[in-house]
Amino acid sequence: MAASAADRPLRIVVLGDSLSAGYGLPGSAAFPARLERALQGNGLKVTVANAGVSGDTASDGLARLDWSVPDGTDAVILELGANDALRGVDPAVTRRALTTILRRLKQRNIPVLLCGMLAPRNLGVDYGRAFDAIYPDLAAAEGVLLYPFFLDGVATDPRLNLPDGLHPAAAGVDVIVARILPKVGELIARVTTPN
Repeated sequence: MAASAADRPLRIVVLGDSLSAGYGLPGSAAFPARLERALQGNGLKVTVANAGVSGDTASDGLARLDWSVPDGTDAVILELGANDALRGVDPAVTRRALTTILRRLKQRNIPVLLCGMLAPRNLGVDYGRAFDAIYPDLAAAEGVLLYPFFLDGVATDPRLNLPDGLHPAAAGVDVIVARILPKVGELIARVTTPN
């Protein structure tokens, strides 16, 4: 894979929901586009495809996994679960869907950066504990990279979010990109460094 990656741009797919799809933003301001620009600005030959679908749960992402992550994909940034938490989906259902996604991508030898999510605190302590644990547990169990909280530094800051208070504004996307870049660098290293 390292040789083929040198001949063409590295292909990263962001499999996610509205947070990565760029809800309420022009395509050029969405997370995948801004991440691609930042990586290319660092001299990397890379494309970042936007496979985010607003409203998707982890189970929805699993259902469209094969066509959302086409053959030739070198790495995946997995950002799903926010809608599960907002809807109070049983954390066991979310965990099962994310586990299946990770294992199917592993079978295809595609490295993954798993983006964590936190449950809204109004769902109670027990739900929050069960949901929040999904991401670090899966990263450890499946041997994938973890970015602990996708909205780190952005959540609850009105200057960085759209008026709905849920989705990042363009300035918020730029904060996410800046903070996640080191982990994306680790993801790229897993593709370009032979085992």
